[in-house]
Amino acid sequence: MDYGAHLPLIAFDDRPLSLERLCSFAEAAEGLGFKAVTANDHLVFSRPWLDGPMALAAVLSATRRIGLATSVALPVVRGPVVLAKALGAIDLLSGGRLEVGVGPGSSVRDYAAVGLSFEERWKRLDEAVLALRALWRKGGDPMVGNFYSTEGLELEPYPAQDGGPPIWIGSWGSGAGLRRVARLADGWLASGYNTTPELFSQAWADLKVYLGNVGKDPDRFPNAIATMWCYVTEDRDEAERILNRILAPMLNRPAEQLRPLLLIGPADECAEKLSAYQRAGAQRVFIWPIEDEVNQLSVFMERVAPQVGA
Repeated sequence: MDYGAHLPLIAFDDRPLSLERLCSFAEAAEGLGFKAVTANDHLVFSRPWLDGPMALAAVLSATRRIGLATSVALPVVRGPVVLAKALGAIDLLSGGRLEVGVGPGSSVRDYAAVGLSFEERWKRLDEAVLALRALWRKGGDPMVGNFYSTEGLELEPYPAQDGGPPIWIGSWGSGAGLRRVARLADGWLASGYNTTPELFSQAWADLKVYLGNVGKDPDRFPNAIATMWCYVTEDRDEAERILNRILAPMLNRPAEQLRPLLLIGPADECAEKLSAYQRAGAQRVFIWPIEDEVNQLSVFMERVAPQVGA
């Protein structure tokens, strides 16, 4: 199992978000051996949220090797043509380092902001994924659906990766969601605060069956867990402050529900949680540090990662 890191799109402390803060984080993640930095996507949220694709573009010049990802971007809310244009440019300018995680999103407010029906999100997502592929495929057939059409569109310049970046689909683990992943995706993204090692293990086993049913090799299909909120501290009071004053109100979940799921607390306890995910088959975990994010990256790699699987 390896690790990625969420860019600091939310300011949980008094320091303002800035280009310097984003780039310092990305540089630190690359230097410490994280495999990718990623950005989630919301238009409106319970806290101020920096635009995800813009944040990824902002750190391009600060990195050279580390992968870039979205986890997830919202092709329905943004529109597949607009998103394909932006992410295609990021892939081109990064030299082909992008993996595109997509999903419908879980926010009714995002859909209301752009005048779309939240109830149509899954049908639209299916078509949006096909539209992204068609827009990134040079000389291929257009995609024509009920909601979207790429007929007559050529979004040049094309991405660096032939056929475009790989597309992963986010699913919390429902049967319908996992069948969609098997049918349409190049990888599966689970949600750190919406699963457990036991639930992940069962979903991964189910997905392998669905992959076989559509002729894909389960042993070559990647997975990752995104939005794993993280704050490594030996101070129990500090851990409780993070849970009760920041995460519980933001996620609208009781702290008691979040405590066993997230990497908040002592290093050995965080490592135990990650070890359980490793045994369950997780291949990558994207941590999202709360406050003091550059130092938290170092603490994680120095005190948590070496204990995982030990």
